[in-house]
Amino acid sequence: MEREGRAVRAVSGELVTIGEFARLSRLSAKALRRYDELGLLRPALVDPVNGYRYYDPAQAEEARLVAWLRRIGMPLSRIGRVVALDAGAAAVEIRAYWARVEAETAARRDLAMYLVDHLSAEGRTMTRISGGTGDAGTTGGTGGAGDPGAIGGTGSGAGAVPLAIRCAALTDTGTVRTTNQDAAFAGPRLLAVADGFGAGGAEASAAAIEALKPSVWGAREGALSAADLLNALEDTADSASRAVRDAVAPCAAPDGSGTTLTAMLWTGSRLGLVHIGDSRAYLLRGGELFRITQDHSLVQSMIDDGSLTEEEAASHPQRALLLRALVGGVGSAPVAVAVRPDVRLREVRAGDRYLLCSDGLSAVVDEAELRAAVIAADDPEAAVRRLVGLAREAGGPDNVACAVADVAVEG
Repeated sequence: MEREGRAVRAVSGELVTIGEFARLSRLSAKALRRYDELGLLRPALVDPVNGYRYYDPAQAEEARLVAWLRRIGMPLSRIGRVVALDAGAAAVEIRAYWARVEAETAARRDLAMYLVDHLSAEGRTMTRISGGTGDAGTTGGTGGAGDPGAIGGTGSGAGAVPLAIRCAALTDTGTVRTTNQDAAFAGPRLLAVADGFGAGGAEASAAAIEALKPSVWGAREGALSAADLLNALEDTADSASRAVRDAVAPCAAPDGSGTTLTAMLWTGSRLGLVHIGDSRAYLLRGGELFRITQDHSLVQSMIDDGSLTEEEAASHPQRALLLRALVGGVGSAPVAVAVRPDVRLREVRAGDRYLLCSDGLSAVVDEAELRAAVIAADDPEAAVRRLVGLAREAGGPDNVACAVADVAVEG
């Protein structure tokens, strides 16, 4: 009966041919046939005899949405999910997709700037060698304003003063949760925090950090060039992604499990930063506290595009919604996706103090209090104890993980 009803509508003129619908929707007939084959936009009726496609004019808005999503580069598989959602959920999904595009573009921009600096330095080195003018030198940094430790060049020179890190880490269940899915680690080569979520969250956070420990540069100390270190960071980030997938596979709900990860790897002359999710890294330098990571979250993307203020973000109902994380599978969350963490190199100075923490600290303790606590602590051990104490004093609604490291002249 339903098929007969549609046939009657086609005969009566309520439905339009694919050619007419192409003009109405501003899509080509070829595109409409392709979208039909992929299940993105089914015709209202396909004639069983001649195979002609007929569309309801009311489908024009959905067709335009498909076309617009294609124009912003969204993959067809994801478009299929978006068009099946109600308007509000579709808006969230589109925002999440575009935030990921911008984050990946920023990562490519950082790499491009590194390559410009690195190749420019090689060119200057060759000029000096051929001209007999002495030392090769190093490149300058490409970090943005407000991030004094970001670099795009080759880092410390051969004659730099040897530095070392002194560090401590601490996790706490908090006052509300009954289990702890956060993990933290502090060692002579690695500083890391991870905030797990889902049924396998504890396994995911532990696996992500464990994957960083056998770092390929650990045995070679500071021998790696900046280019080799970036390659090693990329390999290690991939290892962390695989380790999380493997760790949560046996869990009851692997697709709903994953973790954030923020880590700093020390080679003896440089720091490599690995970051994904909404755990954070801060740098205390010259009495100022700088946040040196960008949250991969929905509210951060809304802050970035001006649709939300920092104050509004603190109470936003979707403040915990991640756009990027290390996850157990592609269906792990409505928007969180399994992608490689951001990696970059950082310039370090004696006297720097670094803080890494999960959102169990940063979400309940403001940056002014963080700064005061980090400055006042005599050493990293005292700092992590004070920071966990601040989170508990603020109600301790979530697990807390933090790690603090001081950069000092080796001796």
